[in-house]
Amino acid sequence: MDITEVADRLAIAETLALYCRGIDRCDAERLAAVFTPDAQIDYGDGAKPIAETIPGLMAGLGSMRLTQHNISNTVMRLSGETARAETNCVALHIIPTPDGEIELVVGGRYLDRLVKLEGRWRIAERLYVMDWNRTSPATMQLAGGLFDGLQRRGARVPEDPSVAWWEEG
Repeated sequence: MDITEVADRLAIAETLALYCRGIDRCDAERLAAVFTPDAQIDYGDGAKPIAETIPGLMAGLGSMRLTQHNISNTVMRLSGETARAETNCVALHIIPTPDGEIELVVGGRYLDRLVKLEGRWRIAERLYVMDWNRTSPATMQLAGGLFDGLQRRGARVPEDPSVAWWEEG
């Protein structure tokens, strides 16, 4: 593996992580930046253009109190300016209901085709494969003991603490 391939692999890993950041902060602009303008996304209900997919994602995820997408175990195959990647994902969703919050945890994989455009790796095609899921009443604690001192909480943009933190640098 030469230094160019190492750099490309690191750049692809960052693109995949930036997808998670855009999803979890409900930041449509940052989310769109990880895809090619003509990207096709298929979360299991048929391929749709990215321009059509993002508004639906923002509406659905925006109705949840929070989400956290954790990715791992990425296998990549690079070929010049194109690549394929399979990445495991476990995503937590906290969903408000009239009877209290629900924790939905979904495990699956992203099957991505990426292209290098203007020096940046972007997702041109994404297929999502769901492997498992679990739903239960939410058990998150916000007060008492250790939690009394943990007052900085994640949120959607622009309220999330990371927005101001990144602007400082």
